[in-house]
Order: sequence, then C-alpha cells, then structure tokens
Amino acid sequence: MAVFTEVSHPEARELLRRLQLGELVELRGIEGGIENTNYFLTSDQGEFVLTLFERLTAQQLPFYLYLMKHLAHGGVPVPDPRADKNGDILHTVCGKPAAVVNKLRGKSQLAPQGVHCAAVGTMLARMHLAGRDFARHQPNLRGLPWWNETVPVVLPHIDAAQAALLRSELAYQNHVAASSAYAALPRGPVHADLFRDNVMFEGEELTGFFDFYFAGVDTWLFDLAVCLNDWCIDLPTGTHDAKRATRMLDAYQAVRPLTEAERELLPAMLRAGALRFWISRLWDFYLPREASMLTPHDPTHFERVLRARIAHPVHA
Repeated sequence: MAVFTEVSHPEARELLRRLQLGELVELRGIEGGIENTNYFLTSDQGEFVLTLFERLTAQQLPFYLYLMKHLAHGGVPVPDPRADKNGDILHTVCGKPAAVVNKLRGKSQLAPQGVHCAAVGTMLARMHLAGRDFARHQPNLRGLPWWNETVPVVLPHIDAAQAALLRSELAYQNHVAASSAYAALPRGPVHADLFRDNVMFEGEELTGFFDFYFAGVDTWLFDLAVCLNDWCIDLPTGTHDAKRATRMLDAYQAVRPLTEAERELLPAMLRAGALRFWISRLWDFYLPREASMLTPHDPTHFERVLRARIAHPVHA
C-alpha cells in the first residue's frame, strides 16, 4: 500500500460529506504494498480505509467491491465498502476510481503460530463456500495468461540460472493447466493474495481478511497454496513448516475437504503460487513506478520458495 496519488484534506472532507461519514479528523498515508494508493481516513464517526486504484479500471472494480460486500453479508469478516446516497460503492477521488471501507480491528500476525494458521484455514474455507453463489465473474487477472505475457518482459533483467528456472516452471504450469486433473479442480472467487499482512488478528482471534484487489475466479486450491506459501514457511529460507501447514490444511478440510484432484495437484499449485509472486515481484522490482512510500519486495524470496517446492513436494 504505497502512495502514488496525493489526496488533500479538502478532497478527503468532500468524500466524507458525500458518503455521510462525518467530519475529517485525520488523513494518513499507508506505507507498504505496490498496487494502489491507501490512506487511513478517520472521521468523528469512525475509522476507515480510503483506496485509490492506480491500475484497476472502473470496469474491473465492481467485481472486487461487490465480492467484499457479498462476503461481509455472508458472515465472513471482510471490509464492507461504503455507499453514497445513491447506493454507489465505487467513487472518484483525484480523478481516480476509489473505495472507502471500514477499518478492521486488530493487527497483522507477522510471526504466526499453528493456532493462527488453523484460523486462516478455517476462514479461507468458509470464504470459498460463501462465494459460491456470487453472481459476478472475473478471472484472476494475475493468472497464467498474465504470467505468459510478463515472463518475456522480466527475462532480460535476471541471470541465466534464474531465466532457465523461470522458463521451465512456466512451461510446467502451462502443461498442468492443460491437464484433465486441473480441469476437475473446484473453482470460485478467490482472494489470491492472502499473506500475513492481509489478515487481522486480536490475539488468537481472526478478525478479518482484507485487500481483495487481486481477487478473481480461480481454483480454490491455488488460493490455499498461496496461503501455505506464506503462512507455513520459514521466511528467511523459504522452507516448508510441516507443523503449521498441517494445522492450516486440517482446519480447511474440516470445513471443505479437498477432492482427489486437489490432493493430486497440491504440489503443482504450491509451485504455481510461488511462480506467480516471483514473476510479479521481478516485474515490480525491475519495472517500478513512481510513488512516495514505495518499497518493492525482494523478488529472490519467491525464487527460494519455488526452488524449495520443486525440491521437496508437499502432499495433503
């Protein structure tokens, strides 16, 4: 969550007036992330998060915003987009499409234990089931077609060994995606970016999932793999943490048991999740955009995770 577009206090006051959310108390830019401009927006009525969308279009955004509203009303703790008097939840600020959501209570658990991984597994399965009857459809915009487009762009910036790994893994994932087992995987709306910093906890209580702006319709297994690749690894080395992974998988399956096809393809989807974020971090690192408070993530982290997933496949 970087700041690409500066929002003035008068603009923030006007937005609060339009949404009938009270008088401005504080407007504070949020550091971190790499896609959108984010501010903590505090009024005399409460605490909110203002997001200005820097890449997503007004045509793409209703999927994310209405998915959040659908999940919130379905009992999943996610931010609920705030509407103006006309019922619109997509707004315009500084000429950019924007949304305002309630700020979740709690804080991110950046050093998770088994109990936190289990809570994420339970809520992820609940979220997948709650999304089954969501009427809108939009693919995961950072899925396989985007990988195929972006790999040639980043290849000139990396060394020969990295390029060989990137090419071979992309070929493998294209092969997997063409298989009958992959076609059999259950699908629906997924978060697709549910890292430690996109979940809130108060102690051991999970208080919310947020930052749904990479969501899309994809396989539920890919969503689970993205979580396992962040919550259940040793961050410095990228190696698998079997105890935390077991807690997450057991909790997920207590709500929604994996199918046979999902069990078969879990190792491949763990590799896919690592590849997706290695590609996007290479892209953000070598082709950055101008922004204040922007710090690109280290792309070599997910290279290590991918190598570990190839060398040591994990089965459910």
